[in-house]
Amino acid sequence: MPMGSLADNWVSSIKKKNRDVFSELDVLLRALDRFFNVDNLPLSKEDMANRNFFDELSAARDTILRIVGLLETIIPEGKKNVYWFQKFAHSKFLNDKKRDALREELYKQDVPEKSLFLLYDTFINLKGIISDILKTEHIPYLTFTNIGQIVGREIRENTFFNPFKMDLNPDFDMIENREVSCVVKEIKDPEVKKYCSMLLLYLFRFLRYLRYADTSSRFGSLSSSLLIILLLRSEFTGFLAYFDKAARKLKDEEFRTFLKVISYQFSMESKRVFLQELREIFRNKSPQYLKGKIENSHGILKNLAEQSIVQLVHFFHPDVKGTEIFDAFITKLEQSLRLREDVLILNRFLALMEEGTNERRLHIFDAMRNFMLYFQSFTFKLLRYDDYEEFISFFNKVLAFSRDEVNGKGFDKMLDKLRQFRIFTETCLRQISSRTELSDLPVDMERVENSLNQYLQ
Repeated sequence: MPMGSLADNWVSSIKKKNRDVFSELDVLLRALDRFFNVDNLPLSKEDMANRNFFDELSAARDTILRIVGLLETIIPEGKKNVYWFQKFAHSKFLNDKKRDALREELYKQDVPEKSLFLLYDTFINLKGIISDILKTEHIPYLTFTNIGQIVGREIRENTFFNPFKMDLNPDFDMIENREVSCVVKEIKDPEVKKYCSMLLLYLFRFLRYLRYADTSSRFGSLSSSLLIILLLRSEFTGFLAYFDKAARKLKDEEFRTFLKVISYQFSMESKRVFLQELREIFRNKSPQYLKGKIENSHGILKNLAEQSIVQLVHFFHPDVKGTEIFDAFITKLEQSLRLREDVLILNRFLALMEEGTNERRLHIFDAMRNFMLYFQSFTFKLLRYDDYEEFISFFNKVLAFSRDEVNGKGFDKMLDKLRQFRIFTETCLRQISSRTELSDLPVDMERVENSLNQYLQ
Protein backbone atom coordinates (compact mmCIF):
# COMPACT_ATOMS: atom_id res chain seq x y z
CA MET A 1 0.00 0.00 0.00
CA PRO A 2 1.71 3.25 -1.06
CA MET A 3 2.28 5.93 1.57
CA GLY A 4 0.85 8.44 -0.86
CA SER A 5 -2.62 6.99 -0.21
CA LEU A 6 -2.44 8.63 3.20
CA ALA A 7 -2.41 12.01 1.50
CA ASP A 8 -5.83 12.94 0.16
CA ASN A 9 -6.04 16.54 1.39
CA TRP A 10 -8.17 15.84 4.47
CA VAL A 11 -6.03 17.95 6.82
CA SER A 12 -7.42 21.29 5.62
CA SER A 13 -10.99 20.30 6.59
CA ILE A 14 -9.80 18.82 9.91
CA LYS A 15 -7.95 22.08 10.67
CA LYS A 16 -11.11 24.14 10.37
CA LYS A 17 -13.03 21.85 12.73
CA ASN A 18 -10.20 21.51 15.26
CA ARG A 19 -8.57 24.96 15.28
CA ASP A 20 -8.10 24.89 19.05
CA VAL A 21 -6.34 21.50 18.94
CA PHE A 22 -3.96 22.72 16.22
CA SER A 23 -3.34 25.87 18.24
CA GLU A 24 -2.43 23.83 21.34
CA LEU A 25 -0.20 21.59 19.21
CA ASP A 26 1.62 24.69 17.96
CA VAL A 27 2.18 25.89 21.56
CA LEU A 28 3.36 22.49 22.85
CA LEU A 29 5.85 22.03 20.01
CA ARG A 30 7.32 25.44 20.82
CA ALA A 31 7.37 24.69 24.53
CA LEU A 32 9.02 21.29 24.11
CA ASP A 33 11.79 22.71 21.93
CA ARG A 34 12.56 25.62 24.28
CA PHE A 35 12.46 23.33 27.33
CA PHE A 36 15.68 21.57 26.32
CA ASN A 37 17.56 24.88 26.49
CA VAL A 38 18.67 24.85 30.14
CA ASP A 39 18.82 28.67 30.15
CA ASN A 40 15.02 28.60 30.08
CA LEU A 41 14.80 26.32 33.13
CA PRO A 42 14.46 27.72 36.67
CA LEU A 43 17.44 25.83 38.08
CA SER A 44 20.88 26.57 39.43
CA LYS A 45 23.52 26.49 36.71
CA GLU A 46 26.17 25.23 39.15
CA ASP A 47 27.51 21.69 38.79
CA MET A 48 25.38 20.95 35.71
CA ALA A 49 27.64 18.05 34.73
CA ASN A 50 26.66 16.11 37.85
CA ARG A 51 22.98 17.06 37.93
CA ASN A 52 20.37 14.35 37.38
CA PHE A 53 17.84 15.53 34.76
CA PHE A 54 15.44 12.66 35.44
CA ASP A 55 12.60 14.94 36.57
CA GLU A 56 13.09 17.32 33.66
CA LEU A 57 13.11 14.50 31.10
CA SER A 58 10.03 12.98 32.76
CA ALA A 59 8.24 16.31 32.25
CA ALA A 60 9.30 16.31 28.58
CA ARG A 61 8.02 12.72 28.22
CA ASP A 62 4.64 13.70 29.71
CA THR A 63 4.40 16.60 27.25
CA ILE A 64 5.23 14.26 24.37
CA LEU A 65 2.37 12.02 25.53
CA ARG A 66 0.08 15.05 25.36
CA ILE A 67 1.31 15.85 21.84
CA VAL A 68 0.68 12.25 20.74
CA GLY A 69 -2.80 12.46 22.26
CA LEU A 70 -3.56 15.64 20.30
CA LEU A 71 -2.31 14.10 17.06
CA GLU A 72 -4.51 11.06 17.64
CA THR A 73 -7.44 13.41 18.14
CA ILE A 74 -6.68 15.16 14.85
CA ILE A 75 -6.06 12.08 12.68
CA PRO A 76 -9.28 10.25 11.76
CA GLU A 77 -9.57 6.69 13.04
CA GLY A 78 -9.51 5.18 9.56
CA LYS A 79 -6.32 7.06 8.67
CA LYS A 80 -4.66 5.90 11.88
CA ASN A 81 -5.57 2.27 11.12
CA VAL A 82 -4.02 2.60 7.64
CA TYR A 83 -0.90 4.14 9.18
CA TRP A 84 -0.40 1.34 11.71
CA PHE A 85 -1.08 -1.36 9.09
CA GLN A 86 1.50 0.21 6.79
CA LYS A 87 4.05 0.33 9.63
CA PHE A 88 3.49 -3.37 10.23
CA ALA A 89 3.58 -4.26 6.53
CA HIS A 90 6.77 -2.27 5.93
CA SER A 91 8.64 -4.09 8.68
CA LYS A 92 7.40 -7.58 7.81
CA PHE A 93 6.88 -7.86 4.07
CA LEU A 94 8.96 -5.25 2.22
CA ASN A 95 12.61 -5.40 1.29
CA ASP A 96 14.99 -2.53 2.03
CA LYS A 97 14.67 -0.99 -1.44
CA LYS A 98 10.89 -0.73 -1.23
CA ARG A 99 11.09 0.61 2.32
CA ASP A 100 13.50 3.29 1.11
CA ALA A 101 11.11 4.30 -1.66
CA LEU A 102 8.18 4.61 0.75
CA ARG A 103 10.22 6.61 3.24
CA GLU A 104 11.40 8.94 0.51
CA GLU A 105 7.79 9.51 -0.53
CA LEU A 106 6.81 10.38 3.04
CA TYR A 107 9.86 12.59 3.63
CA LYS A 108 8.98 14.73 0.59
CA GLN A 109 6.30 16.38 2.75
CA ASP A 110 4.73 17.81 -0.39
CA VAL A 111 1.30 17.86 1.30
CA PRO A 112 0.27 18.61 4.93
CA GLU A 113 -0.95 15.03 5.43
CA LYS A 114 2.56 13.62 5.07
CA SER A 115 3.96 16.23 7.47
CA LEU A 116 1.30 15.34 10.02
CA PHE A 117 2.05 11.61 9.84
CA LEU A 118 5.79 12.30 9.98
CA LEU A 119 5.19 14.31 13.17
CA TYR A 120 3.06 11.49 14.60
CA ASP A 121 5.70 8.91 13.69
CA THR A 122 8.45 11.05 15.29
CA PHE A 123 6.68 11.45 18.61
CA ILE A 124 5.57 7.83 18.80
CA ASN A 125 9.24 6.87 18.45
CA LEU A 126 10.45 9.53 20.90
CA LYS A 127 7.89 8.40 23.48
CA GLY A 128 9.28 4.86 23.40
CA ILE A 129 12.94 5.91 23.41
CA ILE A 130 12.59 8.40 26.28
CA SER A 131 10.49 5.98 28.35
CA ASP A 132 13.27 3.40 28.07
CA ILE A 133 16.00 5.93 28.89
CA LEU A 134 14.07 7.01 32.02
CA LYS A 135 14.30 3.44 33.34
CA THR A 136 17.97 4.15 34.10
CA GLU A 137 16.77 6.77 36.65
CA HIS A 138 19.84 8.92 36.06
CA ILE A 139 19.83 11.34 33.13
CA PRO A 140 23.12 13.23 32.66
CA TYR A 141 23.18 16.78 31.31
CA LEU A 142 24.59 15.69 27.93
CA THR A 143 21.89 13.02 27.49
CA PHE A 144 19.21 15.61 28.21
CA THR A 145 20.63 18.16 25.76
CA ASN A 146 21.30 15.51 23.08
CA ILE A 147 17.66 14.41 23.19
CA GLY A 148 16.73 18.10 22.94
CA GLN A 149 18.78 18.49 19.77
CA ILE A 150 16.97 15.53 18.18
CA VAL A 151 13.58 16.91 19.23
CA GLY A 152 14.45 20.39 17.91
CA ARG A 153 15.70 19.06 14.58
CA GLU A 154 12.60 16.91 14.01
CA ILE A 155 10.28 19.82 14.79
CA ARG A 156 12.13 22.26 12.53
CA GLU A 157 12.39 19.84 9.62
CA ASN A 158 8.64 19.39 9.53
CA THR A 159 7.49 21.38 6.50
CA PHE A 160 3.89 22.19 7.47
CA PHE A 161 3.89 22.02 11.29
CA ASN A 162 7.14 23.72 12.23
CA PRO A 163 6.02 26.43 14.71
CA PHE A 164 9.25 28.39 14.17
CA LYS A 165 8.76 28.80 10.43
CA MET A 166 7.45 32.32 10.98
CA ASP A 167 7.69 34.68 13.92
CA LEU A 168 3.95 35.33 14.06
CA ASN A 169 1.51 32.76 12.68
CA PRO A 170 -1.57 34.43 11.14
CA ASP A 171 -3.58 31.25 11.79
CA PHE A 172 -3.27 31.72 15.55
CA ASP A 173 -1.61 35.06 16.40
CA MET A 174 -4.13 37.88 16.21
CA ILE A 175 -5.64 40.67 18.27
CA GLU A 176 -8.56 38.74 19.72
CA ASN A 177 -10.74 41.68 20.69
CA ARG A 178 -12.74 43.98 18.46
CA GLU A 179 -12.46 46.94 20.85
CA VAL A 180 -8.67 46.72 20.83
CA SER A 181 -8.53 46.33 17.03
CA CYS A 182 -10.62 49.49 16.59
CA VAL A 183 -8.30 51.47 18.88
CA VAL A 184 -5.24 50.38 16.86
CA LYS A 185 -6.89 51.29 13.55
CA GLU A 186 -7.56 54.82 14.80
CA ILE A 187 -3.88 55.56 15.63
CA LYS A 188 -2.72 58.32 13.25
CA ASP A 189 1.07 58.06 13.58
CA PRO A 190 2.10 55.12 11.29
CA GLU A 191 5.26 54.40 13.32
CA VAL A 192 3.40 54.28 16.64
CA LYS A 193 0.65 52.22 15.01
CA LYS A 194 3.17 49.65 13.73
CA TYR A 195 4.88 49.13 17.08
CA CYS A 196 1.63 49.16 19.04
CA SER A 197 0.14 46.51 16.69
CA MET A 198 3.15 44.25 17.07
CA LEU A 199 3.24 44.57 20.84
CA LEU A 200 -0.47 43.76 21.09
CA LEU A 201 -0.04 40.72 18.83
CA TYR A 202 2.67 39.41 21.14
CA LEU A 203 0.58 40.09 24.26
CA PHE A 204 -2.44 38.25 22.85
CA ARG A 205 -0.13 35.40 21.85
CA PHE A 206 1.06 35.14 25.46
CA LEU A 207 -2.57 34.86 26.55
CA ARG A 208 -3.11 32.14 23.94
CA TYR A 209 -0.17 30.19 25.38
CA LEU A 210 -1.49 30.62 28.92
CA ARG A 211 -4.91 29.34 27.91
CA TYR A 212 -3.35 25.89 27.46
CA ALA A 213 -1.49 26.12 30.78
CA ASP A 214 -4.60 26.80 32.88
CA THR A 215 -4.85 23.77 35.18
CA SER A 216 -8.26 24.85 36.49
CA SER A 217 -10.07 24.58 33.15
CA ARG A 218 -8.08 22.11 31.02
CA PHE A 219 -7.24 18.44 31.16
CA GLY A 220 -3.73 17.13 30.70
CA SER A 221 -0.64 16.68 32.82
CA LEU A 222 0.82 19.38 35.02
CA SER A 223 4.06 18.92 33.09
CA SER A 224 2.68 20.30 29.84
CA SER A 225 1.27 23.33 31.70
CA LEU A 226 4.67 23.92 33.31
CA LEU A 227 6.50 23.65 29.97
CA ILE A 228 4.16 26.25 28.45
CA ILE A 229 4.84 28.68 31.31
CA LEU A 230 8.60 28.09 30.89
CA LEU A 231 8.17 28.79 27.17
CA LEU A 232 7.20 32.33 28.17
CA ARG A 233 10.61 32.84 29.74
CA SER A 234 12.11 32.43 26.27
CA GLU A 235 9.37 34.53 24.65
CA PHE A 236 9.82 37.39 27.10
CA THR A 237 13.48 37.72 26.16
CA GLY A 238 12.54 38.50 22.54
CA PHE A 239 9.59 40.61 23.64
CA LEU A 240 11.73 42.85 25.87
CA ALA A 241 14.28 43.20 23.05
CA TYR A 242 11.43 44.42 20.82
CA PHE A 243 10.46 46.95 23.52
CA ASP A 244 14.03 48.26 23.56
CA LYS A 245 14.04 48.52 19.77
CA ALA A 246 10.77 50.46 19.82
CA ALA A 247 12.02 52.77 22.58
CA ARG A 248 15.12 53.60 20.52
CA LYS A 249 13.37 54.19 17.20
CA LEU A 250 10.13 55.93 18.18
CA LYS A 251 10.08 59.69 17.89
CA ASP A 252 7.00 60.05 20.13
CA GLU A 253 8.65 60.75 23.51
CA GLU A 254 5.49 60.18 25.55
CA PHE A 255 4.85 56.76 23.99
CA ARG A 256 8.54 55.82 24.41
CA THR A 257 8.37 56.59 28.14
CA PHE A 258 5.14 54.62 28.44
CA LEU A 259 6.72 51.56 26.78
CA LYS A 260 9.65 51.71 29.19
CA VAL A 261 7.19 51.44 32.09
CA ILE A 262 5.59 48.30 30.63
CA SER A 263 9.01 46.85 29.83
CA TYR A 264 10.04 47.34 33.47
CA GLN A 265 6.86 45.60 34.64
CA PHE A 266 7.63 42.61 32.41
CA SER A 267 11.19 42.46 33.67
CA MET A 268 10.13 42.45 37.34
CA GLU A 269 7.21 40.04 37.01
CA SER A 270 9.35 37.68 34.94
CA LYS A 271 11.83 37.58 37.83
CA ARG A 272 9.01 36.87 40.27
CA VAL A 273 7.85 33.85 38.30
CA PHE A 274 11.09 32.31 37.04
CA LEU A 275 13.53 33.27 39.81
CA GLN A 276 11.18 33.01 42.79
CA GLU A 277 7.92 31.14 42.20
CA LEU A 278 9.33 28.34 40.01
CA ARG A 279 12.88 28.19 41.34
CA GLU A 280 14.08 24.54 41.41
CA ILE A 281 10.49 23.46 40.76
CA PHE A 282 11.56 19.97 39.65
CA ARG A 283 13.11 19.17 43.00
CA ASN A 284 9.76 19.03 44.82
CA LYS A 285 7.92 15.77 44.13
CA SER A 286 4.53 16.84 45.50
CA PRO A 287 1.84 17.21 42.77
CA GLN A 288 -0.06 19.59 45.05
CA TYR A 289 3.02 21.81 45.42
CA LEU A 290 3.62 21.75 41.66
CA LYS A 291 -0.02 22.57 40.91
CA GLY A 292 0.02 25.49 43.35
CA LYS A 293 3.20 26.95 41.85
CA ILE A 294 1.88 26.57 38.30
CA GLU A 295 -1.42 28.23 39.22
CA ASN A 296 0.35 31.14 40.96
CA SER A 297 2.70 31.62 38.00
CA HIS A 298 -0.20 31.38 35.56
CA GLY A 299 -2.12 34.03 37.51
CA ILE A 300 0.85 36.42 37.64
CA LEU A 301 1.63 36.11 33.92
CA LYS A 302 -1.98 36.29 32.78
CA ASN A 303 -2.56 39.39 34.90
CA LEU A 304 0.65 40.92 33.50
CA ALA A 305 -0.43 40.39 29.88
CA GLU A 306 -4.00 41.61 30.45
CA GLN A 307 -2.90 44.69 32.42
CA SER A 308 -0.38 45.55 29.68
CA ILE A 309 -3.02 45.29 26.95
CA VAL A 310 -5.43 47.49 28.91
CA GLN A 311 -2.67 50.03 29.62
CA LEU A 312 -1.79 50.20 25.92
CA VAL A 313 -5.45 50.76 25.01
CA HIS A 314 -5.84 53.38 27.77
CA PHE A 315 -2.86 55.29 26.42
CA PHE A 316 -4.88 56.06 23.28
CA HIS A 317 -8.45 55.75 24.66
CA PRO A 318 -8.64 56.30 28.44
CA ASP A 319 -12.44 55.84 28.38
CA VAL A 320 -12.25 52.13 27.40
CA LYS A 321 -12.83 49.93 30.46
CA GLY A 322 -10.78 46.84 31.16
CA THR A 323 -13.98 44.79 31.51
CA GLU A 324 -14.84 45.68 27.90
CA ILE A 325 -11.70 43.81 26.86
CA PHE A 326 -11.54 41.00 29.45
CA ASP A 327 -14.67 39.77 31.25
CA ALA A 328 -12.96 39.09 34.59
CA PHE A 329 -10.55 42.02 34.48
CA ILE A 330 -9.42 43.44 37.84
CA THR A 331 -8.05 46.98 37.72
CA LYS A 332 -4.75 48.01 39.30
CA LEU A 333 -6.74 50.02 41.84
CA GLU A 334 -8.75 46.95 42.86
CA GLN A 335 -5.57 44.87 43.13
CA SER A 336 -3.83 47.50 45.27
CA LEU A 337 -6.87 47.85 47.53
CA ARG A 338 -7.02 44.10 48.03
CA LEU A 339 -3.30 43.83 48.72
CA ARG A 340 -3.39 46.69 51.23
CA GLU A 341 -6.34 45.18 53.09
CA ASP A 342 -4.89 41.67 53.16
CA VAL A 343 -1.47 42.85 54.41
CA LEU A 344 -3.25 44.94 57.05
CA ILE A 345 -5.29 41.93 58.21
CA LEU A 346 -2.08 39.90 58.43
CA ASN A 347 -0.49 42.71 60.43
CA ARG A 348 -3.47 42.69 62.82
CA PHE A 349 -3.14 38.92 63.30
CA LEU A 350 0.55 39.33 64.17
CA ALA A 351 -0.29 41.98 66.75
CA LEU A 352 -2.99 39.76 68.28
CA MET A 353 -0.52 36.89 68.53
CA GLU A 354 1.89 39.11 70.45
CA GLU A 355 -0.83 40.36 72.81
CA GLY A 356 -2.79 37.12 73.24
CA THR A 357 -2.95 35.18 76.49
CA ASN A 358 -1.96 31.50 76.56
CA GLU A 359 -5.64 30.45 76.44
CA ARG A 360 -6.49 32.67 73.44
CA ARG A 361 -3.20 32.38 71.56
CA LEU A 362 -3.89 28.94 70.09
CA HIS A 363 -7.25 30.08 68.68
CA ILE A 364 -5.62 33.17 67.12
CA PHE A 365 -2.82 31.02 65.67
CA ASP A 366 -5.30 28.62 64.00
CA ALA A 367 -7.22 31.56 62.52
CA MET A 368 -4.00 33.24 61.33
CA ARG A 369 -2.82 30.01 59.65
CA ASN A 370 -6.11 29.74 57.76
CA PHE A 371 -5.74 33.36 56.61
CA MET A 372 -2.14 32.73 55.58
CA LEU A 373 -3.24 29.77 53.43
CA TYR A 374 -5.75 32.09 51.72
CA PHE A 375 -3.03 34.75 51.35
CA GLN A 376 -0.68 32.22 49.71
CA SER A 377 -3.30 31.17 47.18
CA PHE A 378 -4.72 34.56 46.22
CA THR A 379 -2.61 37.50 47.43
CA PHE A 380 0.97 36.31 46.91
CA LYS A 381 0.72 37.07 43.20
CA LEU A 382 0.03 40.75 44.02
CA LEU A 383 3.23 41.25 46.05
CA ARG A 384 6.18 43.22 44.75
CA TYR A 385 9.19 41.23 43.58
CA ASP A 386 11.32 42.78 46.35
CA ASP A 387 8.85 41.75 49.09
CA TYR A 388 8.16 38.20 47.92
CA GLU A 389 11.20 36.49 49.49
CA GLU A 390 10.49 37.96 52.94
CA PHE A 391 6.86 36.81 52.81
CA ILE A 392 7.61 33.29 51.58
CA SER A 393 10.36 32.83 54.18
CA PHE A 394 8.08 33.91 57.04
CA PHE A 395 5.13 31.84 55.82
CA ASN A 396 7.26 28.70 55.52
CA LYS A 397 8.55 29.12 59.07
CA VAL A 398 5.20 29.88 60.70
CA LEU A 399 3.22 27.24 58.82
CA ALA A 400 5.79 24.68 59.98
CA PHE A 401 5.06 25.44 63.66
CA SER A 402 2.89 22.90 65.47
CA ARG A 403 0.07 23.79 67.88
CA ASP A 404 2.11 22.30 70.73
CA GLU A 405 4.98 24.68 69.99
CA VAL A 406 2.61 27.64 70.13
CA ASN A 407 1.56 26.73 73.65
CA GLY A 408 4.99 25.55 74.79
CA LYS A 409 8.47 26.92 75.33
CA GLY A 410 9.05 27.28 71.59
CA PHE A 411 6.69 30.27 71.47
CA ASP A 412 9.38 32.71 72.67
CA LYS A 413 11.41 31.89 69.54
CA MET A 414 8.31 32.24 67.39
CA LEU A 415 7.36 35.53 69.05
CA ASP A 416 10.61 37.16 67.92
CA LYS A 417 9.87 36.19 64.28
CA LEU A 418 6.31 37.53 64.61
CA ARG A 419 7.55 40.91 65.87
CA GLN A 420 10.16 41.25 63.13
CA PHE A 421 7.68 40.39 60.40
CA ARG A 422 5.01 42.70 61.85
CA ILE A 423 7.49 45.59 61.51
CA PHE A 424 8.21 44.47 57.93
CA THR A 425 4.46 44.41 57.05
CA GLU A 426 4.13 47.97 58.37
CA THR A 427 6.87 49.05 55.96
CA CYS A 428 5.04 47.22 53.15
CA LEU A 429 1.80 48.98 54.03
CA ARG A 430 3.48 52.39 53.77
CA GLN A 431 4.87 51.47 50.33
CA ILE A 432 1.51 50.14 49.12
CA SER A 433 -0.35 53.24 50.40
CA SER A 434 2.06 55.49 48.49
CA ARG A 435 0.94 54.01 45.15
CA THR A 436 -0.56 56.59 42.80
CA GLU A 437 -3.86 54.74 42.46
CA LEU A 438 -4.34 54.72 46.26
CA SER A 439 -3.65 58.42 46.83
CA ASP A 440 -6.39 60.02 48.97
CA LEU A 441 -8.12 56.64 49.42
CA PRO A 442 -8.39 55.73 53.11
CA VAL A 443 -8.45 52.12 54.31
CA ASP A 444 -11.92 50.69 54.85
CA MET A 445 -11.25 49.66 58.45
CA GLU A 446 -14.77 48.33 58.93
CA ARG A 447 -14.25 45.82 56.13
CA VAL A 448 -10.80 44.90 57.48
CA GLU A 449 -12.22 44.23 60.97
CA ASN A 450 -15.14 42.23 59.54
CA SER A 451 -12.76 40.04 57.54
CA LEU A 452 -10.52 39.56 60.57
CA ASN A 453 -13.48 38.58 62.76
CA GLN A 454 -14.71 36.06 60.19
CA TYR A 455 -11.47 34.13 60.62
CA LEU A 456 -11.54 34.49 64.42
CA GLN A 457 -15.09 33.15 64.82
